Amino acid sequence: MAELFDHIDELRRSPGKVAVATLVNTRGTTPRKEGAKMLVGEGGSVLGSVTIGGCVDAQVIEQSEDVLTTMRPRLLELNLGDEEAWEIGLTCGGTIEVFVEPLEGEFLERVRAHTGRGGRAAIVTRLDGPIGAKLLVLDDRAVVGTLGDRALDESFTREAQAAIAAGSSRTLLLDNVRAFVEVFAPPALLLIVGANHVAMPLTALAKVLGYRTVVLDGRPRFATKERFPDVDEVKIGIPSELVGDYPLAPSTALVLTAHDYKYDIPVLHKALATEVGYIGMLGSARRGAAILKLLAEEGESEASLTRIRVPIGLDIGARSAPEIALAVMAEIQAARNGGNCLPMSARKRSHDASVSGHPRSEPGTPAPIQ
Repeated sequence: MAELFDHIDELRRSPGKVAVATLVNTRGTTPRKEGAKMLVGEGGSVLGSVTIGGCVDAQVIEQSEDVLTTMRPRLLELNLGDEEAWEIGLTCGGTIEVFVEPLEGEFLERVRAHTGRGGRAAIVTRLDGPIGAKLLVLDDRAVVGTLGDRALDESFTREAQAAIAAGSSRTLLLDNVRAFVEVFAPPALLLIVGANHVAMPLTALAKVLGYRTVVLDGRPRFATKERFPDVDEVKIGIPSELVGDYPLAPSTALVLTAHDYKYDIPVLHKALATEVGYIGMLGSARRGAAILKLLAEEGESEASLTRIRVPIGLDIGARSAPEIALAVMAEIQAARNGGNCLPMSARKRSHDASVSGHPRSEPGTPAPIQ
């Protein structure tokens, strides 16, 4: 979502009108989910993509130019042959639908402000009848706009609230009216404890992926904006105290890179008492086993300890700091998207002693980060 607003801001600095194309429906498997967007400027600028480029995006760009000429929204139904479908990731020919409309910033600006405060929202866009009519639904129960009928507004408001709770965008048919319900959530948070050499490329990668990043450390010499030009926030102090200032929620990923017991143990105790979506710790399997043993001796349950990923990251044979950062972000994304890639912790802990001195059984697949 942060990328969308960055693109909007960039095109608004250029003269001319802007069209927004949104993928609203697909039949088959595609690398882009409903809600994927492309912005087309009147001067020819193109940012984003509704598929992965190629012939489909070219057709959408051509139609976007016509939408800007007429200033009327349009629902495109693109029928794909086998070759076109293969190009965008479908296994055989099919149909995708793309809604193209002139950019109107009122609802999007409200969404930007609301999600910036940690809220969630949905924009419902009518795809037939008075095409383009919109309804904005916030998770604080505020509703703005209309689809053209009060009963219809009430029906789609309920569905939008359900979509917000589920965190997924979708096209719905209610009372013979089709509309696209697009869900917006705050940027996922990456909370890093330890301003070391791995944390530096980690914040850079996270920024590209749209995360809000925070680095916590007790050493002013290391925790500086000069060392972390891509980070959103650097805080200096006792990490176990600072970490409580941030939402340790299912959408948050917590990464410990300090390699320091006096940081790791108290932070892990605090994290395990929350629903934080991902907990990973830099270090060897041997060091990880020692910390897990200490945590168990201090009262943490075996079930809680399976939430800690150590060694951290997917097993890509990483050696350098950028490679380790890539492995870590890949594991976070896999956890967030429900992927089943095998982490290094699963490979290496299978032969380690458990905290009770018996062979450690592998934990089940963790729930995706929300």
